[in-house]
Amino acid sequence: MPIFEYEALNSSGKLVRGMVDAESARAARAKLRGRGIYPTQIKEELEKGSSAFRRSPFSLFFRKVKARDLVWAFRQLATLAEAGIPLTSALTALVEQLHNPLLKKIFTQVRERVREGNSLADALALHPQIFPRLFIGLVRAGEASGALPLSLARWADFSEQQVDLQERIRAAMTYPIFMFIIGVGVLFFLLTFVIPTVTKIFADLGQSLPLPTLILISVSNFFSRYWWLVLLGIVLLFFLIKRYMQREVGIWFRDRWKLKLPLIGDLHRQLVISRWARTMSTLLQGGLPLIAALQISQEVVGNILFRKALAQTEERVREGEELSFALQEGGLFPALVLEMVAVGEKSGSLEKMLEKVAVHLERETEIEIRRRMSLLEPLMILIMGVGVGFVALSVLLPIFEMSQVIR
Repeated sequence: MPIFEYEALNSSGKLVRGMVDAESARAARAKLRGRGIYPTQIKEELEKGSSAFRRSPFSLFFRKVKARDLVWAFRQLATLAEAGIPLTSALTALVEQLHNPLLKKIFTQVRERVREGNSLADALALHPQIFPRLFIGLVRAGEASGALPLSLARWADFSEQQVDLQERIRAAMTYPIFMFIIGVGVLFFLLTFVIPTVTKIFADLGQSLPLPTLILISVSNFFSRYWWLVLLGIVLLFFLIKRYMQREVGIWFRDRWKLKLPLIGDLHRQLVISRWARTMSTLLQGGLPLIAALQISQEVVGNILFRKALAQTEERVREGEELSFALQEGGLFPALVLEMVAVGEKSGSLEKMLEKVAVHLERETEIEIRRRMSLLEPLMILIMGVGVGFVALSVLLPIFEMSQVIR
């Protein structure tokens, strides 16, 4: 639905500005008059770029909301709500502060739905591509219990912690990945462009070449002649794997592989469990029942094996079984987590214990990632050294043999 910017006079004769969504400018004027606001100027808000581009499927790649922008919006809305500002006024203040065009448009639509009498949860639910079901469930529970500001603050804390964790993990992995790309690029350049020039000199001399040099020449000739075929094969393989991973059998294979992969499997397991534990803690503290929290938390774990296990856990809890015993099915949760959940159930502080589980696993995961990345860096340097050394040896050996013949 189009968004219109307006300047108008309210019932007190004060000039006000804002945005409203409507089918047309005429409908927007009628909607504003129904609120006791009389527009003096109204125009459709246009995003940057042509309308044809905005309607094209390619626009989806450019109209994204950064996680950090969304966290900031949640934090601002929580702060405004905690200050006692009415929800529509808080949403108006938030819209005026937003810089992301797509996010601004969405929160404008949310505000208009709230003004029309819809609950905030229902207004947010119209944008599932932006607001996860976890957030909507927490907001709905906050509205039902009269603790919406607290629910918004808890979600802001939760989303900020998740983004911070992702950024720290990404930062720890950036340098090794950069080194790997540089190493592959250097070797590819040497094999494709430098080595053919050097080996041509040896060929012109008619000298017999040692085995390492012959291997290097064969590899270099292949890359220099068929580099386009290698590139095409990589691209084709990428799309085939991506297509396979979109099917259910591919998702099962990928998620099972993630859990069993050496050096990475245990870290992936800890990340999944920590995300689940923090989600459960946030939902339970927000007032959701255990069954509802279990149902919503299945959507955030990001692993189909855990999702199926949690679905079975939900059914067993519905039948009256304790959560700590229900989680044992499938063997995906470590003994320490099960013990902490059991203690939380017995003490009546399950949400606090789940938060401790999340904090513990997040800290352990971050420490392990840093430790393994510190071991990986010298290993990658060693591998690159071996590759470059082999190339240097293959070039220098014929030169040494040539010098011996001259002597």
